[in-house]
Amino acid sequence: MTPAAGMTPAETRERVRGRGLLPPRGALVVMLSGGRDSVCLLDLSVALCVAGAVRALHVNYGLRADADADERHCRALCERLGVELTTVRADRHEQAAGNVQAWARELRYREADRLADALDATIATGHTASDQVETILYRLAASPGRRALLGMAPREGRLVRPLLELTREQTADYCRARGLQWREDASNEDERYARARVRNRVVPALRAVHPAAEANVLRTAALLRAEAELLDELVAVELQGEQEIALTRLAALPGALQRLIVVRLAENAAGMFVPQAGGRVAEIMALAERGGRGELHVGGLVAAVVERGRLRMVKLPPRR
Repeated sequence: MTPAAGMTPAETRERVRGRGLLPPRGALVVMLSGGRDSVCLLDLSVALCVAGAVRALHVNYGLRADADADERHCRALCERLGVELTTVRADRHEQAAGNVQAWARELRYREADRLADALDATIATGHTASDQVETILYRLAASPGRRALLGMAPREGRLVRPLLELTREQTADYCRARGLQWREDASNEDERYARARVRNRVVPALRAVHPAAEANVLRTAALLRAEAELLDELVAVELQGEQEIALTRLAALPGALQRLIVVRLAENAAGMFVPQAGGRVAEIMALAERGGRGELHVGGLVAAVVERGRLRMVKLPPRR
């Protein structure tokens, strides 16, 4: 998927250093599961950041029989590397509703934010190029809009992903070369979860179509991300920092730019992705033609409000 399959640990360190994502100064919180990728990230962070700057966070969800063994492994690793470890133990009742993986994801990022706030720190995750391919393919199947094809950004606010140019195989090679043990999470191969089905079925099928399939997915995402930055600038120029737009101006724009503006306004109001809002442009314009005030649900918990010749978006209260 990426070059340099036989990198030495020193070459891996230089490659990660060259990305410029790990802070040269200041605190860093590494999200540590105990798997190969996060173990690799922690060791690289200790090597590349200033002494004493790295802190690890491990969340014990208590969902698997070996969860406590994972925690002990993380504690032993941090003692070996001289890293202070913060552990959080979760308690999710078996009867609790909702997606387990979504709950776990929300919990670990919330705890990482809390620790980072206390330390004024950057947060680092061990997402790799392998994860990137799986994320793009999953989002392509599950979500409309161009964002699905962009994958995970190397940097989002104070969150960084320093390993996005390394494959899962390369992080394993690094750990072996450094004599670092890691833990395997059997749930990663559990095909009850969509991500595991993508990993075990979709990716091998694409590889059978073309051996460079994964590399081509990554190159496409990189090209689209660069183009997306240009499109985002066009949207910003039209909005000029406002959270609304004149409907006459919106009507005069190309259809693609109309969709992008509607999506941006919706997501600004929601504080989350609302890609489906772009498909409601024609309905918004039809609503405007009726005159007066009109309101249209555009997806998520967002409504488009047409009033006095202008379009704005409002966040709706949660449904009960």
